[in-house]
Amino acid sequence: MEKENARPIDEVKFGSVVASIWKNQSKDNIYYNVTFTRPYKDGESWKRTESFGRDDLLVAAKAADLAHTRIYELAKE
Repeated sequence: MEKENARPIDEVKFGSVVASIWKNQSKDNIYYNVTFTRPYKDGESWKRTESFGRDDLLVAAKAADLAHTRIYELAKE
């Protein structure tokens, strides 16, 4: 049940892509994972997709680069 309400510890946004950073803990270690989404408006409501078009790919790569840097910062804290 705890996983259903889990929230990322940080988000990195670049252009149209959001990289959500998740903190996980194993028995011996803390590690981080990243999920990528692209918000879009459907009528009056905002939704997120995990699908990226050609023009989103370099933006997603930059978001991944920023998420990578942020994870290093989090690991130092």
